[in-house]
Amino acid sequence: MPSPTRPYRIGMIVPSSNTCLEPQTYRILGGRTDVTVHFTRIPVTRIALDDSSNKQFDSAVMRDAARLLSTADVDVIAWNGTSGSWLGAKHDQELVQEITEATGIAATTSTLAYLEAFRTFGTKRIGLFTPYTDDVNHQVIAAYEREGVETVDHRALGLSDNESFARVTDDEMRPGSRELAATNPDALVYLCTNLYGANVTAEIEESTGVPVLDSVAVTLWHALRLAGAQLLDPRWGRLLVS
Repeated sequence: MPSPTRPYRIGMIVPSSNTCLEPQTYRILGGRTDVTVHFTRIPVTRIALDDSSNKQFDSAVMRDAARLLSTADVDVIAWNGTSGSWLGAKHDQELVQEITEATGIAATTSTLAYLEAFRTFGTKRIGLFTPYTDDVNHQVIAAYEREGVETVDHRALGLSDNESFARVTDDEMRPGSRELAATNPDALVYLCTNLYGANVTAEIEESTGVPVLDSVAVTLWHALRLAGAQLLDPRWGRLLVS
């Protein structure tokens, strides 16, 4: 007979070419036994500002993926991708509403998780670091501005192939991170769930004094928060603690 109690279950919809967020999510959770994370993938291979790229994030595809996760009796469903950061918060708000209506399960996205973090921590000015092309960054900056968040400076690595984002090394992230921290933002944002930003979060926070918000950590933080579970260890971002 199954136990009446079980760990919290987090369901995550993953871009198909993402090789970071699944291992990084479990790395962040460490040895915790109070929560398990369950993944399903949708086709995403390229990040750009054109129709073929944007169609990857169609709500019908997301609903189908969410319905699959719902059969695992998850407590929360998260679209663990940052597309709403350039498509706009309204896009993700409508997506979350559709997912919840289709499954009856609370939902979030990486973009909505960031916006909740900004509100929770009073973050008004950010330094933005992404692997994307410059034009994508500028669209993100404009979308954040509409939400009352100013980007004081940004760095874009100029990549568009989603699989390549996970190949960015810690050494490639450090110089731009320190330059952005020197502009004294409220937080440094590593925007991309296929970027291993959490690897250097503690180091950058300690050396610069600026809080870091990494996409994988922030999405997990919000999913745990919605589920009512314990939050994160401070080494993954000192703002995201229990």
